[in-house]
Amino acid sequence: MNRRRRVVHGAGAAGLLAGYLAVRARRRRAGGEPAATAEHIQPDTPGHRGGSGTPILLLHGFSVTWRSWKPVLPLLERHHDVIAPTLLGHSGAAMLAEGVAPSVDALLDGVIAELDSLGLDQVHVVGNSLGGWLALELARRGRARSVVVFSPAGGWSSNLRLATLVAGMRVAFELLEVLGPRADALARNPRTRGMFVSAMVAHPERFDPADLAADIRALRHAPVLLPLLSVLGEHPFQPLRNPGCPVRVVWARKDRVIPFPVFGQPLVDKLPSAELLFLDDVGHVPMSDDPQAVARLILEVTDAVDSRAGTPPGTGATAASTDGKR
Repeated sequence: MNRRRRVVHGAGAAGLLAGYLAVRARRRRAGGEPAATAEHIQPDTPGHRGGSGTPILLLHGFSVTWRSWKPVLPLLERHHDVIAPTLLGHSGAAMLAEGVAPSVDALLDGVIAELDSLGLDQVHVVGNSLGGWLALELARRGRARSVVVFSPAGGWSSNLRLATLVAGMRVAFELLEVLGPRADALARNPRTRGMFVSAMVAHPERFDPADLAADIRALRHAPVLLPLLSVLGEHPFQPLRNPGCPVRVVWARKDRVIPFPVFGQPLVDKLPSAELLFLDDVGHVPMSDDPQAVARLILEVTDAVDSRAGTPPGTGATAASTDGKR
């Protein structure tokens, strides 16, 4: 980004932050949160299922929903029965059971319950960020046929860098929650859209405005987020020397959220049998940046595993698309 663009983005971000602080101050003086209309708080659908072939599970990152996988769904559904749920505690999904504290293990238990309800033992698993961490834990529990993860969370070499990341995410989530009623207008504007997603993707212009608006609104229905942020640093990813299936780790060259030297290398060091690749010209959430490359890196692994098992790609039970109909 050149100096002019940095200045523009910096000024815009400062303006948004100032607006956020002003709204929060007014809310405190008023004694609480204003009531939201149904239009603004309508939760998302709980997930997507479509395609045919061997089943593949797509796990999204922190704070978003199944929609982050939309750019690659048509490419994967030519080969697989694609299951893209929204994680527990996120918009559109069920909440954590009463008395269950937010944690990676609690989200993992929810994913396993989902697989059990579908009668699926082992599936191909793909994850991004937090979803990547969960995908690796599914391998640990013997539920993965293969694993492909994009910039998975769970590792860090500096507690200070982790604390800084968590603090920044907390402010960002609270800001976006405040801006929820203006989500559609903000997402349609190329400049504000760029401000919101430039840390996550390399090409904000390729990010669907409707999906960004849905992501912003989703924060109003995601009670798991802030409590989960508070405990993320307590239980980092543990070594997984024998995952029991092929594991491919893909790191974005332009990952500004969890750059590889600080967050990637410590995790990869705990996965000695994993294959490590780097993907150029994409950000932390690479699906909208380059859906073709993301799908190719997934299908190379799943096709190889299915071929060795005698299951030709593109075969298996057919599942109709079921957005919101789980």
